[in-house]
Amino acid sequence: MGIPTSPRSAQVIDLDTARHRLRARRRLIRLAPELDGLEMVYHLASDPDTLYGMPILAWGLREDGEVVGMVPWMEALTPCHELDDPEHGHFVGYRDPETEDIFLSAPEHKVLELEHAAAYFDYEDSTETTLLQQLPETLGTHALCLDDSQASWQLKLVFGWRLYSNGEVEALLVDESRVESTPVVAGDACLYAGHSRHAVVYFFQRSIANRIRQEDPDTLEALACMVGQEG
Repeated sequence: MGIPTSPRSAQVIDLDTARHRLRARRRLIRLAPELDGLEMVYHLASDPDTLYGMPILAWGLREDGEVVGMVPWMEALTPCHELDDPEHGHFVGYRDPETEDIFLSAPEHKVLELEHAAAYFDYEDSTETTLLQQLPETLGTHALCLDDSQASWQLKLVFGWRLYSNGEVEALLVDESRVESTPVVAGDACLYAGHSRHAVVYFFQRSIANRIRQEDPDTLEALACMVGQEG
């Protein structure tokens, strides 16, 4: 009969539970708009020596205390440091255009702002997903929306962003058929969360959206390739 090598009993690790706890610690609990023009810097794998800048929309506080820059990227409002794609870009750091300094961590004044705000708005946990915060859209971001594989694309201006208690962030779009008064303001019934109505939502900077409207041939060709890949 074998002899135990340790008096301690073996522990069974539930990997699904461990993953859930990890995701919970990394979920967003508070957002703060970036109003001073700080940027995300990234490069493409095809040209690693050339750096590109993109304005940061907001800073996000995660439950584990980490603060991350956020940009509208592909299909989501995405933490900057998660950009690690050979085709679309690799995160390099944050940049202050005035000083041209590049840094890897969120600026201290944003960290303090988010920590104090989160402490003040200390919501109780709930089993239901609730709206925590609504953020204005300040960059002129547009959403290219598709309802199904047979429908045509719609190009819509993003009105704002909603943070929910599960850590998800949704883009707010305007249903033009339900606009009762202008300008549209937060709380109007014509506003809806993008993914609640559209199967696919891609985000574009204002300059790219304008090229789409102007039917720039190169932009439309790239868009056609993207739509083909999605189909």
